[in-house]
Amino acid sequence: MVKREAELSRQFNEQMKGGAGTTEVIRVLDSGEYESGLKLIAKLVLRPGCSLGYHTHQGEEEIIHVLSGTAAYNDDGVETTLHAGDSCVCLSSHGHSIACAGEEPLVVYAVINQLTEV
Repeated sequence: MVKREAELSRQFNEQMKGGAGTTEVIRVLDSGEYESGLKLIAKLVLRPGCSLGYHTHQGEEEIIHVLSGTAAYNDDGVETTLHAGDSCVCLSSHGHSIACAGEEPLVVYAVINQLTEV
């Protein structure tokens, strides 16, 4: 299967997870187009002043890779700055938030993996 840029679904979420402004969510693949336990495979665009609010993941983990821009990242209460090429993971039972921290839009690739018990 090949999916072209023009075919990707886009959503504009206001105050996502209690954050500020609008987050553009560009789904790379929609559920049903793949067979794994992944809950989300998407590119997120946060413009200056926009953020995803602090939230906790339960029974899932989120992997974020910064494609461009600068991020203010809160990892379980520890603030850090992320730049293009940096990656982070929020494991189950942990929390995080991310905000555009520069004058250019922050673009990240996000994958949320639903965990299964063994």
